[in-house]
Amino acid sequence: MSRPMRLGVIGAGLKAADYARGWVHMPEVAFVAAADVSGASLARLAGICTAAGRPAPHGFEDFRGMLAACAGELDAVYVSTPHALHAEQAIAVVEAGLDLLLEKPMVTTVPEAQRLVEAQRRSGATVVIAFQGGLSPLVLDTQRRARGGEFGELVSVAAVIWEGWSNAYAGHWKQRPELSGGGFMFDTGAHMMNTVCLLADADFDRVSAYMGHRGKPVDIVCAVSARLEGGALVTFTAAGEGPPGCASHITLFYAGAIVRIDAWGGWREISVAGRAAVREEAEIRDNPMKSFLAIRSGAAPNSSTVDNGLRFARLWDGIKASAAQDGASIRIGAETS
Repeated sequence: MSRPMRLGVIGAGLKAADYARGWVHMPEVAFVAAADVSGASLARLAGICTAAGRPAPHGFEDFRGMLAACAGELDAVYVSTPHALHAEQAIAVVEAGLDLLLEKPMVTTVPEAQRLVEAQRRSGATVVIAFQGGLSPLVLDTQRRARGGEFGELVSVAAVIWEGWSNAYAGHWKQRPELSGGGFMFDTGAHMMNTVCLLADADFDRVSAYMGHRGKPVDIVCAVSARLEGGALVTFTAAGEGPPGCASHITLFYAGAIVRIDAWGGWREISVAGRAAVREEAEIRDNPMKSFLAIRSGAAPNSSTVDNGLRFARLWDGIKASAAQDGASIRIGAETS
């Protein structure tokens, strides 16, 4: 057996701990180091490793200290920190010559995305953004078939996502704009926007957006109308207040077919020539490490790239700029770059 991938972790919070409980049993992965400002989070991650008979990773309070001390002992780093911290940490990782599995959303602004894209190109590091939809076989198959012309020209897209997010994350860092970079639309709604960016397979041209905060410091509801460079029209609706639960519907209207899919790529329905659609289901990849390992080894293409992250960032900056101007039409790539 080949040597396991030597992994560092930046951000040992609940998400990282949840993944670690599975990853620690993967012989392809060895936890080497972790950085977090919380000693309790580092101790929890160490306990997960030792309980599985694995050595505890070296603990650091500062991620730069971890990279300086352990870069020669690492192959890759998983970053799972508040959104506003992603850019600095991700760029530091790839500049250290390490591969990167980065939690969604990639970064919070277009300039950050551009700097990460440039850093990745200089280093040649493998960077994968941990979007379930970006790694979903149903999303990727839909993209492949659309590119092959099976469905005809894309005419319009209608995307909806909802969750009882406002109450579920009350007081959480996700509702602190200086850490989150946005509210519901940028958190759970990021899955919807990212999957649409992948399937629309084109840059956005213009966008008009409205947001409502409903008494919170971040957006809870968002409505967006947009146009792709090819002329297709796109609408996004995000509702982060309501009963418990979370779901999404994305409908892509092509000249020759209607495709319905969810933001995470868990199910799909394709209707062609008026025939009733049959629902297909796929396991949502809640373990992105398997995909990351396959991409690093060359066994699978990277379908969740920094380039799509830049397209996403341009859309998000346009949405923010429009909402700040009460729905004004914003040209993507001009005012937002």
